[in-house]
Amino acid sequence: MLNALDLLKTAISIPSVSGEEAEVAQYFVSQLETFCDKSFVDASGSAVCTWGHGALKVYFLGHIDTVPGHIPVTIEDGKLYGRGSVDAKGSFCTAVAALSHLSPDLKNVLTLTLIGATEEEAPTSKGARYAVETYPKPDLCIIGEPSGWEALTLGYKGRLVVQVNIKKENFHSAGEGTTAAEDLVDLWLKAKAHADTYNADIKGIFVALQLSLQGVSSSSDGLHQRAEATLGYRLPPAVTPEALKGEIEALLSSATLTFKGAEIAYRSEKDTPLTRALRIAIRQHGGKPRFKVKTGTSDMNVVAPHWDVPMLAYGPGDSGLDHTPNEHLCLAEYERAVAILTTMFEQLARTEVEK
Repeated sequence: MLNALDLLKTAISIPSVSGEEAEVAQYFVSQLETFCDKSFVDASGSAVCTWGHGALKVYFLGHIDTVPGHIPVTIEDGKLYGRGSVDAKGSFCTAVAALSHLSPDLKNVLTLTLIGATEEEAPTSKGARYAVETYPKPDLCIIGEPSGWEALTLGYKGRLVVQVNIKKENFHSAGEGTTAAEDLVDLWLKAKAHADTYNADIKGIFVALQLSLQGVSSSSDGLHQRAEATLGYRLPPAVTPEALKGEIEALLSSATLTFKGAEIAYRSEKDTPLTRALRIAIRQHGGKPRFKVKTGTSDMNVVAPHWDVPMLAYGPGDSGLDHTPNEHLCLAEYERAVAILTTMFEQLARTEVEK
């Protein structure tokens, strides 16, 4: 049985910005190999282990990379501060610790696979994409993302990132005509009006088309003017990336467009063997289960189109702290989430035996 706090503190202390996860992946493997049947770093750089050989195959896929920004690892007032404590090494540590608590007797019932995936915080989602291409489809899948200890996340919005580029010949500022920067502003206003029109009769942020201006710049080399902007869309289930691409291409036809980060929205059912087991576990440990849907994206968006199985996201922590300079995880919540996940695995095994 692993010491859950030592596991968390060490993992958070190892920097693992997207693309630089090798050291933390090897650390997780060194811990997993002490009690798992098989553990290794796969070709995507993800930390992977299998435990058990039972008929019910359950995956826990969480990401072990972080966004940039160093936060000194400290413990103050029962909270552990550090980059990745919430998003989302804390969630993966929860699963690793829970797995170490399980009785070996359950190995005859369950086959549990943990995947500490790489590059979730990058458009590549390298670890998750490798997983769906390489590993067989599970019966159930849990995504490691912060939901809060007594909540479970059923879905995430999709996304589409649009890079808008305008280039035109330079001219004297006293002359007639519009600058590349002015043209860019005009296109932004068109895109904003398009989203506002879609949302005119929409109620609820999960079904709304969200648009943000993520970056803007302009420059001139004396011969040409250039203006660039990055537009970020969060897509509701009714809007696919491909459909939105077509609309944006027609709307912003005067610019050069580059699309990336396209993911469809996903929402799981409320009543599945997975949600039932987790709700039982939450209640058993004093909580009142709540369902959530998120306006962001996660590796759930990547794997759900390939693994058509019951799925949810779970992990301790306040997702409002994701990517912030104040990112921290309440240790009491972490310990409770470890207990809940342990109980959930036991409940899944009990239900499988009772079939």
